[in-house]
Amino acid sequence: MKGSLRLVFTVFLFIAIATSMSCKIAVRRVFSSSKSIQRLRLQQGNEMNKTLIRYAEIDIGEEKTKREIENLLQGSYGGGRHRSISSYNNRIRGSEYRSSTRGIPVSFRAPKYYRHWLEFRRVLRDWFRNKRFEGGDVMGGLISQVKRPVDEHYGLGNLDGRKYDSCAVVGNSGILLKNEYGDMIDKHEFVIRLNNARTRGYEKNVGSKTSVSFVNSNILHLCARRETCFCHPYGEKVPIVMYICQAIHLMDYTLCNSTHKAPLLFTDARFDVLCSRIVKYYSLKLFTEVTGKSPEEWAPSHDGSMFHYSSGMQAVMLALGVCDKVSIFGFGKSVVAKHHYHTNQKVELHLHDYQAEYAFYRDLVENPEDLQEQSG
Repeated sequence: MKGSLRLVFTVFLFIAIATSMSCKIAVRRVFSSSKSIQRLRLQQGNEMNKTLIRYAEIDIGEEKTKREIENLLQGSYGGGRHRSISSYNNRIRGSEYRSSTRGIPVSFRAPKYYRHWLEFRRVLRDWFRNKRFEGGDVMGGLISQVKRPVDEHYGLGNLDGRKYDSCAVVGNSGILLKNEYGDMIDKHEFVIRLNNARTRGYEKNVGSKTSVSFVNSNILHLCARRETCFCHPYGEKVPIVMYICQAIHLMDYTLCNSTHKAPLLFTDARFDVLCSRIVKYYSLKLFTEVTGKSPEEWAPSHDGSMFHYSSGMQAVMLALGVCDKVSIFGFGKSVVAKHHYHTNQKVELHLHDYQAEYAFYRDLVENPEDLQEQSG
């Protein structure tokens, strides 16, 4: 993130040409003084940029998450909204969720379900281990982690790590209804759709082709309430890729993964951390510029540990890792358009900073070289 998120300050200097020696001396002094001011501003800008990056790397909820995961690994669910595990509750009808002396719900001790419990612990350990962000080629890893199993599922064989020629990421904004982009979307080699948005009845606007369904784990958690963890608005053979919003959702993943007919994948936790830092950086940058306040005051205004990137942002990042050319549709908003083209939702989620994400997209289009340097 270092080099590419730097701020670029340009100072234009207008100096009138004078004929007298005294004026020339004055001009030289002004020019010298202006260069000093320019250097000072650049230095201040670089220092502020370093400060923003440093704050973007801070995970306010890290300790809380760590405690929750430790409790989960011990079999303690802690109560609250996670006391009832919907997927297991649906499968084991009529059973009571009493904790055993080991902390594991009684029903999980049955051989049929206990193996899921053991698999859940393994998956959770691996996911949490990767959450300790240590850099590396996170984006490059998307080829083996996501693209390869999807290609194998579609029978594309060994493509030697080749990226897709073109990808379309289809957002859910109501602005999609203003244009008929369906055919244009479907002509892309790979199409990513978000959070199970409907396409039936909207084909002229959003297309019908779906290569991957990208969701957040809250969606899978809701799907897991159904028999066989049904979560296939685009067909049972369309792969699902998701990011984990809450560690407990890995339990839904563990059970659902045993019945899905197409790959059910979740992104590397290091990739999630990278996305989080990018959005937080842009959010901090906008906050300090608009309000004039210090970065320390950002958290109370953005719900601190609840702040999160949107599914669309991470889907775009995924596409950047597996595609040579990325087109995005249905991102943005309008006062005369619905929040989602397929629902009546009218307001945004407060835990997202869409303006920060849009600023990132603009940099991807207008300043890609800077972003490449920044990631190096």
